[in-house]
Amino acid sequence: MKKQYKLVSFTLNGKSVEKMIDVRMSLTDMLRDDFRTTSVKKGCAVGECGSCSVIINGEAFNSCIYLAVWAEGKDIWTLEGLLGPNGELSDIQQAFIDEAAIQCGYCTPGFIMTAWEILQTGREYSDDELRRALSGHLCRCTGYENIFRAVKKTMLRRLGKNEEADRVTSEGLNDIAEVKPFD
Repeated sequence: MKKQYKLVSFTLNGKSVEKMIDVRMSLTDMLRDDFRTTSVKKGCAVGECGSCSVIINGEAFNSCIYLAVWAEGKDIWTLEGLLGPNGELSDIQQAFIDEAAIQCGYCTPGFIMTAWEILQTGREYSDDELRRALSGHLCRCTGYENIFRAVKKTMLRRLGKNEEADRVTSEGLNDIAEVKPFD
């Protein structure tokens, strides 16, 4: 079978890039292999675990089931793109550290990218809405409570509700006393 190649041009983490790729290649493989964005993890390869989540034109997608050729003309962001100009962490990255929401770290980049999409809306989500928005991710270490707390606190702080964010604790989360996957 003869391979087919196509030149793909897009924006990656704010920079215009282009690459000649095999048309059958996944976005995950192109980002990891050709652009060394190793935050994009290869997990299930069928769009179930969320480890490969990236932002495409402002929306989180599982890059393992997104063909690289579909990147043409798109604006794509990975975890590497969230760093400040001097390598400083974004507020959501820092929140994951502060809340010990990282455990083994494998799912962390995907969770952070989905959290970034949520936070960009500038709206306040209920606990149930946040859980639903984060539900496309599998944490192998059952760090859901800490992940949820990191996202909720960052959301509240971005909305100027610092005192309310400071009161969010594991005991203060609605119906999350048990560590359980998001529904």
